[in-house]
Amino acid sequence: MPPLPIDWNSFLTTFEKIGAAYVISLPTGWLLEKEGHAVGIRTFPIVAMATCAYLMIIRPVAGADHLAASSRVLQGLVAGIGFVGGGAIVKDGLNVRGTATAASIWNTGAIGAAVALENYEVAIVLGLLNLFTLKALVPVKNYLANQKKPDMK
Repeated sequence: MPPLPIDWNSFLTTFEKIGAAYVISLPTGWLLEKEGHAVGIRTFPIVAMATCAYLMIIRPVAGADHLAASSRVLQGLVAGIGFVGGGAIVKDGLNVRGTATAASIWNTGAIGAAVALENYEVAIVLGLLNLFTLKALVPVKNYLANQKKPDMK
């Protein structure tokens, strides 16, 4: 059996990009796992890596039509990741839980896409602001939830 035709420079670049998507999304997964959410430390890095990989796969195949092909793949990923995130939303009577988790899954897909398209600044900002939103805004969320709502009768 002949050896696989692997371009080792391309392999290292691929590993760096997918690894960056993994590392940038890992803190969000860790935080949600730590807080007891069903979706967490494994899901978020996998979503980011897969999104990054799908867009990276297009580059050598699409040739001159790279932007159009990437746009179509990205459209499909946005819809598909939204569907996956929708599974994290649970309705219990009048209460709805999991919307921040669903939005974070979608955000993690954007992190993977940004890394694949070499826009690391966007990926890092998305990761940092997602963590800030999930952690720092909890007191604000709790305060608003505890406020008396006017009787709507």
